[in-house]
Formats: sequence, structure tokens, C-alpha cells
Amino acid sequence: METVFIIAAIVLAGLGVIGAVLPGLPGPLLSWSGYLVLYFSPDSDISWQSLLVSLFLALLITAVDVYVPIFGAKKFGSTKQGIYGGMIGLVIGIFFFPPIGVILGPFLGTIAGDLIAGNNIRMAVKSGAGALLGFLAGTLIKLLYSVVIVVLIFVEAGHYIAGLF
Repeated sequence: METVFIIAAIVLAGLGVIGAVLPGLPGPLLSWSGYLVLYFSPDSDISWQSLLVSLFLALLITAVDVYVPIFGAKKFGSTKQGIYGGMIGLVIGIFFFPPIGVILGPFLGTIAGDLIAGNNIRMAVKSGAGALLGFLAGTLIKLLYSVVIVVLIFVEAGHYIAGLF
């Protein structure tokens, strides 16, 4: 029975790592759900405090990730139209130009939106760079969290996995 828990935890955590870099999948929450599954494993040593702290971090990172690209674009001088353009660019990039569209979509969308709003090309590119940096920062934070959860799962399940060999 423990094998089922461990496999499920690893699969969910792996999907979380993928979700950390693919917009639309809640990477940290998927990784945390793998940690939760392992918590219910019969031989688990995971404390409920660890489970709650990791859940809080997953929720915080997921919430902050929504605002980091917007914050980056605003910090670099973007307009509302630039922000909307970045969101539209992300959606278009995901569906029509994966995987590079995930990165270029928000950048180009922010530029287009700022140009429509009347910003000059220099300012539009600057705000596009801010959106891109924000997106990359959010992705990095999600990825780091998800990888840490994978490591915690392997540490927790290590005694069982080692016993199989």
C-alpha cells in the first residue's frame, strides 16, 4: 500500500514541477498535493506543521505569481493597456507558439499594448522587459518550491525506496 502512496506523491510532485514552468497548471499546489498524499502514507514521518507551512507557502507563491509580471511591467512604466496586452500575449503564446510563446507572448503583448496606449517604442520595450523579468522571477520561485517539495518527498520516501533494492 505504501508503494501506491509514494508513486502518487512522486507523480503529483513531478506534475508540479512541470506546472511551475507551464502557465495554467498550478505547479506549487500540485507539488504540495504530492506531499499531502505522502503525509497520509502509513509510515509517514511528515508533521502536520510541515504540511501546513508548505501549504501556506504554496498558496502564497501561487497568489504572488499572478502579480509579479504585472508588478514588473508597472515598475518599468507600463500602462493598463500594456498589462492587458501582456495577459493576452501570454494566452496567445501558450496556445499558438508553445513553448517559446510562453516567454515571448507576455513580452510582445506588453509592448503592443503600450504602443497602442501611446508610449514610444523605447518605453514600450522597457515595460515589456519588466513583464518578462516578472514572469521569469515568478516561474523561478514556483520551480524552486516545486523542486524542494520533490526533494522532501524523496527524503521522506527514501527509506522505503532503499528497501526495495
